[in-house]
Amino acid sequence: MTSSSKKSAKRPKSAIPKKVLLLGSGALKIGQAGEFDYSGSQAIKALNEEGVKTVLVNPNIATVQTSKGMAWRTYFLPVEAGFVADVIAKERPEGILLSFGGQTALDCGLELHKRGVLKKYNVKVLGTPVQSIINTEDRRKFVEALNEIGVKVPHGMAVTGTSAAVKAAEKIGYPVMVRAAFSLGGKGSGVVRSEERLRELAAQAFSYSEQILIEEYLGGWKEVEYEVVRDACDNCIVVCNMENFDPLGIHTGESIVVAPSQTLNNREYHKLREISIRTVRHLGVVGECNIQFALDPNSEDYRVIEVNARLSRSSALASKATGYPLAFVACKLALGYNLVELRNSVTRATTACFEPALDYIVVKIPCWDLKKFKGAVRNIGTEMKSVGEIMAIGRKFEEALQKAIRMLNIGVNGLIDVAINTKNLTQELKNPTDQRIFYLAEALRRGWETKKLYKLTGIDPWFLEKIRSITETAEEIKGTRLSSLDNDLLVEAKQKGFSDAQIAALTGATEEDVRQARHIRRIHPVVKQIDT
Repeated sequence: MTSSSKKSAKRPKSAIPKKVLLLGSGALKIGQAGEFDYSGSQAIKALNEEGVKTVLVNPNIATVQTSKGMAWRTYFLPVEAGFVADVIAKERPEGILLSFGGQTALDCGLELHKRGVLKKYNVKVLGTPVQSIINTEDRRKFVEALNEIGVKVPHGMAVTGTSAAVKAAEKIGYPVMVRAAFSLGGKGSGVVRSEERLRELAAQAFSYSEQILIEEYLGGWKEVEYEVVRDACDNCIVVCNMENFDPLGIHTGESIVVAPSQTLNNREYHKLREISIRTVRHLGVVGECNIQFALDPNSEDYRVIEVNARLSRSSALASKATGYPLAFVACKLALGYNLVELRNSVTRATTACFEPALDYIVVKIPCWDLKKFKGAVRNIGTEMKSVGEIMAIGRKFEEALQKAIRMLNIGVNGLIDVAINTKNLTQELKNPTDQRIFYLAEALRRGWETKKLYKLTGIDPWFLEKIRSITETAEEIKGTRLSSLDNDLLVEAKQKGFSDAQIAALTGATEEDVRQARHIRRIHPVVKQIDT
C-alpha cells in the first residue's frame, strides 16, 4: 500500500447517510447489465451492514440485487434521468452512488448533475466526485488532466463534428483509432484506414455521443489493466493487474484475459503500477478505479488508454480472482471509511489495505452466442459482441486455459481436437474471430513457427509457446494405450489441464478407465492445507 501524509480517521456513525439511492445497470444488453449485478449486490450488502436504507433503481428483474430482501426499496424503472429524478423527489435520499451500475448509471448520474436535480434536492454524490468522473469520461478533459502529471496518452484530438474528425485524422495520419466519449462496451469505436470509413463511423458515434476522439493507432501493443483502490485519505493499493491475451485492437470484453500479467518484466510491472497510483490520486477517485494501458512490446513506452472511475466488468473479474471484495470495499469508502480501518470481509484476517498476492493464474474467456443471430459476423474487434464471460483458476496457464474452454459449454473438452474449418488457416489467424484460439492450436500442432504466428496475430510468444506445450503433450499421448501411458506423462497432462475425457479420447479408453487408472496410480490434485 502507498499512503500519503494525511491522517486516517474513522468517520463517525452520525456522518453516514440514513438513505442512499443506488443506480443499477439497467436492462440486459450486450456489453452491460448481468456482469454489473455483482457490483450492485455487494454495495447493497455494505449499505445494509451500516444500517443505511437503500433505494435501488433497476428495471432488470433477473438480478440478485433486485431480489426480495436486498434493497430497502426497489424501483423497476429505466435508469434514465427523468425516471430517477421522480424517485429522488419522492424518496429524498441524502446520497447517491453512481459507480456500481456500469456506464448507464454513470451517464445517468452526470445527466442528473447537469440538470441540477442533485443540487435541487441536496443529494450528495458519494465516492468519486462528479468533476473527477467528468474528467475521466470527457476525452478532452481526460487528456488535459493526465498531461498535467506527465502521464502519456495516445496522441489525438477530441472533436464534436465529422469535418473536424476528418481534419484530425489527416493531421495524425491513417490508420487512426476512433473512440466515443461516455460510451459502453467500445460502442462507436474502431480502427479506421480511410476517410470514407471515418465518415461512416463518426456518423454512427455522433448519433449517441456528443464527442469522439481521433487518436494514433497502436496496433500490436499489449493491453494491460490495473485495478486501483483509493480512499478519501489518499491511501492507495493495487488489488490486481491483468493482461489481455490479444494485442490492442480487440476490446477487453472480447479478449481472453490473464491475471496476474505473465509477460511483463519487473520494471514494466512496477512502472505501470506507479503510474496507475499517480493517475488515480491526481484524478481524485474515491473507491475503485480501472486503468487500461497500451504497452509497446519492443520498449517500455506506454499510453494510458482509458480510466474507468467506477466498477467495471474487469473489477468483477479482479474481485473474484483475488478474493478481494472490491465493490464492498468501494461502497464503504464512499461512505467515508478508509482502507486502514476496514477489514477484508473475505479473508477476515487482514485489513483492506493489504494487497492480494496470487500464487495461481486466472484466465477469463468471453462467451458469445453468435450462432443465435442470423447473418452475424464472427469477427471480433473494438466493439463488444460477447454476452458473458467465464473464469478458471489453475497453477499453470495451460491448466487454467483448458478449464476455461471446457466451461464455455460449446461441446469441447479442451483446446485440442476441436472440429474447425482449416482451409484458410492464415486468414483465420490474421482476422480474429471467437474461434481463433482453436486455429492457433491447430497451427501449432502443424509445427508453425512462433515467430510467424506472432507476426500474424500479435499475440505474445509466451502465450503461443504455452499453447504449443498443450499440443505437444497431446501428440505424445495420442495413440498410446492407457496401460502403457507413462506416469510422468499422465501427471504432466493433468497439470496442463487435460480432463480425463480428453485423455480417454487420445488413448482410445473411456473416461471412467482414465479415472480409475489415476486412482490406482495415486495421481490426484494436490490440496494445500490453509491455516485459519
